[in-house]
Amino acid sequence: MVIPTYNEADTLPVLVKHLFALPLPGLTVIVADDNSPDGTGAIADDLAAAENRQGQDRMVVLHRPGKAGIGRAHAAGMIAALERGFDYVAQMDADLSHPPEAIPGMLGTLLSLGAGVVIGSRYVNGGSLSSDWGRDRRLLSAFANFYVNAILALRIRDATAGFKVWRADVLAQIDLDGLRSGGYSFQVEMNYRCADLGYVAVEVPIHFEERLTGTSKMGLADKWESMTLPFVLRRHNRRRRSHTP
Repeated sequence: MVIPTYNEADTLPVLVKHLFALPLPGLTVIVADDNSPDGTGAIADDLAAAENRQGQDRMVVLHRPGKAGIGRAHAAGMIAALERGFDYVAQMDADLSHPPEAIPGMLGTLLSLGAGVVIGSRYVNGGSLSSDWGRDRRLLSAFANFYVNAILALRIRDATAGFKVWRADVLAQIDLDGLRSGGYSFQVEMNYRCADLGYVAVEVPIHFEERLTGTSKMGLADKWESMTLPFVLRRHNRRRRSHTP
């Protein structure tokens, strides 16, 4: 399980407790912290020390030099997971918006259907959003998914979702160091790379909760990247195919 963090000191201990309570005996949690000013990195170290007392590598903490974007943190955690030889790599946010109890079912869906990735989706039948989400946020999220699918034809209803379980052999075919996106559009680019490799993305319904503390880290640069990346990916793909013999 890869978890990027930036100022998640209040939520990370709660999330880690929930994760290790799941019926997943082989689970390892990898935290990629972007030098959080609130001490999240030190808290992650304390949690890892407690979890690894029995000599088991149940928790790994990556200390990154500074805030370089949630996408870069995700990629760093995924690379670390691949280097450790895991067969399946999951990703989720640290703010408790994603339900940890959904992970075993998502893994089961991945195994049974042979998909490249399973996405915890807010927008397929059975999925739902927190009642704390206002009308403007719902419209913005719906438009973002419409926009991405209109340009890239991903056919994924929740193309911006960040709650996923991947097959490691699929991740290994994606150049994680060479991704164009550093921020939240990382999710869209990963879906696009997966589809471009010929793998299927399967969506399963989840309830998406509002974060309990803190605020969103999405800034103006993230929004600009999210607007422009789909066109960059489509143009790059057309150029690559035009040069393919």
